[in-house]
Amino acid sequence: MVPPAVNESFVTIVSGLPRSGTSMLMRMLGAGGIEPLSDGKREADDDNPHGYFEYEPIRKLADDASCIYRARGRSVKVISALLEHLPADLDYRVLFVLRNMTEVLASQRRMLGNRGKPAANAGDGRLAELFGRHLEQVKSRLNAATGTGVLYLDYAAAVQDPASAAQQINVFLGGALNETAMAAAVSGELYRNRAGQQA
Repeated sequence: MVPPAVNESFVTIVSGLPRSGTSMLMRMLGAGGIEPLSDGKREADDDNPHGYFEYEPIRKLADDASCIYRARGRSVKVISALLEHLPADLDYRVLFVLRNMTEVLASQRRMLGNRGKPAANAGDGRLAELFGRHLEQVKSRLNAATGTGVLYLDYAAAVQDPASAAQQINVFLGGALNETAMAAAVSGELYRNRAGQQA
C-alpha cells in the first residue's frame, strides 16, 4: 500500500461549478494517497454513485472559515462560489475542474429532476452567461491570490485520458501520488450528459 501523500504545508482544494466533475477528482486524489476531508453525510446516489466527498461545514464557509484548517494535508471540495471566503493565512493548491457549459447545465437539470425539483427559471443561454461571467471572476481572483497555486483541468480530457490527468495532478501536488491508482479511479461510463447528446 502506498503511504499517504501528506503535505501539511498547504490545503488541496478541489473546485468548479456544481456538476463539473469535482467528485470524480476527489475520488482520484483519495486513490492517489490524499485523504479527503469528508463527513459522508451526503450519500452516494444515481447522480454520483461513488459519493460526493463533501464536508458539510464548508457550506457555511462565508460565516465560519475555521473548518478549512482541518484540511491541511488533505483534500477538500469547495464550490467555486465559496472560494473567495478561504482564509488568507493558509497556502492552497487549487484543482479547478472545467466542463462544457452545456454539459454542466444538462447534468444540473438531470439531478434536479431526479430529486423532483424544478429547474431554474432562467433559460440555458442566460445561465451559461451568468456562469461564464462567474468563472472569469473566479479565475482572476485565483490567479492573483498570494500563496495559491492553480491547476485547471478539463473534465472531458480527464475522463478520456485519466493517466495524463493523473500525471498533471501529481506533478502539481509534488510528485508523491500513486498515478496508476488515480487513473483507475476514473469511471468513463459515468460521463453522461455529453455535449451534443440529450440529457
